Amino acid sequence: MTAWLLLIGAILTEATATLSLRGALDHPALYAVVVAGYTVSFGFLALVLRQGMGLGIAYGIWAACGVVLTALLSAVLFGEAFTLMKASGIVLIAAGVAVVEIGSHRARGAEAATATEHQEEKA
Repeated sequence: MTAWLLLIGAILTEATATLSLRGALDHPALYAVVVAGYTVSFGFLALVLRQGMGLGIAYGIWAACGVVLTALLSAVLFGEAFTLMKASGIVLIAAGVAVVEIGSHRARGAEAATATEHQEEKA
């Protein structure tokens, strides 16, 4: 559970930094938020990995959720167009993350089954 909370923190700080990057074009002081946000985000991501979450899963979810959150909030905050094409891309990103997560669970299940078989053979 801790890894997932840290991952949420990484996603939120990364999206904040990215949105601040856009905002810094008009308000240069926001560059401090950009640097701090990315630094904290990578720190959270490192802690997620220390908790044992696989890199492929953690990075995939972090990147995908960051893209989706940034696309949605940039439309709200900066009036950027939210088109059917963007919505379709968000759906595809979500589907891709789901496939990676499912694949990860199946791989862990297969590894566990193989480990059990090896233990039974040794006994």
